[in-house]
Amino acid sequence: MDPGGSEQDPEMKEQYASVYVGREEDIKRSERITAVVHDREVVIFYHKGEFHAMDIRCYHSGGPLHLGEIEEFDGRACIVCPWHKYKITLETGEGLYQSIDPKDPSAKPMWCSKGIKQRIHTVTVDNGNIYVTLSNEPFKCDSDYYATGIFKVIPSSF
Repeated sequence: MDPGGSEQDPEMKEQYASVYVGREEDIKRSERITAVVHDREVVIFYHKGEFHAMDIRCYHSGGPLHLGEIEEFDGRACIVCPWHKYKITLETGEGLYQSIDPKDPSAKPMWCSKGIKQRIHTVTVDNGNIYVTLSNEPFKCDSDYYATGIFKVIPSSF
């Protein structure tokens, strides 16, 4: 039992412990890095003064998000998957798409959300060090399928 009064499996607690991924100045300079956090591959982006972390593989088909470009859509910063051009918001992990009303010939395309598709993780800066804490949100994200196992892209050091 912990002092907060809630019981938690020690293995689960360790899985959500923060992991050092690099120096702030290095990540700012490169604007992105990849890391393995508790056996889960993530990409950390530095964009417009903010750090963002998410699963490295795109929720749609496992594309390598660390190789994608960051673009603005409807005022939201998104990583564009290099394989199929899926747009994923850095802030929330929502998949974006353009929709049009087929019954209105003068309608302009509007950006819409598919909902949260990509798991987002927490980035913490402490004394020039960058740490990532895996999301422990209880819902299932589409990107979970590609997050571990045979889809890994970062070479193991073992």
